[in-house]
Amino acid sequence: QLQLVESGGGLVQTGGSLRLSCAISGRTDSPYGMALGWFRQAPGKERELVAAIAWSFSRTYYADSMKGRVTISRDSAKNMAYLQMDRLIPGDTAIYYCAAREGPIMMVPSPYNYWGQGTQVTVSS
Repeated sequence: QLQLVESGGGLVQTGGSLRLSCAISGRTDSPYGMALGWFRQAPGKERELVAAIAWSFSRTYYADSMKGRVTISRDSAKNMAYLQMDRLIPGDTAIYYCAAREGPIMMVPSPYNYWGQGTQVTVSS
């Protein structure tokens, strides 16, 4: 059983940066491996993957939507994951969630069993 808590959201101007954090409680050493994803959901839109990381191997995946403007990382000693977001635009406004699952990275939300409560990111023009 895992618990995830996001922080770091807020209001930022176009072109600005934010660093989101995800604190993970529970065991992350599943024999099947663990994947940690950052998703976002804007009003009226489906939840979409932004970036994901394979916890044990630190292999990463970036969706096209924010590729080149985000960096996902993790600190396994602290059980923390991060999403550094740069050159933000109004289209990035959404609630951002971290999510985890046992097994490999998946590109869609449904295989992820554990979710945080989300953190709001608002980018003003």
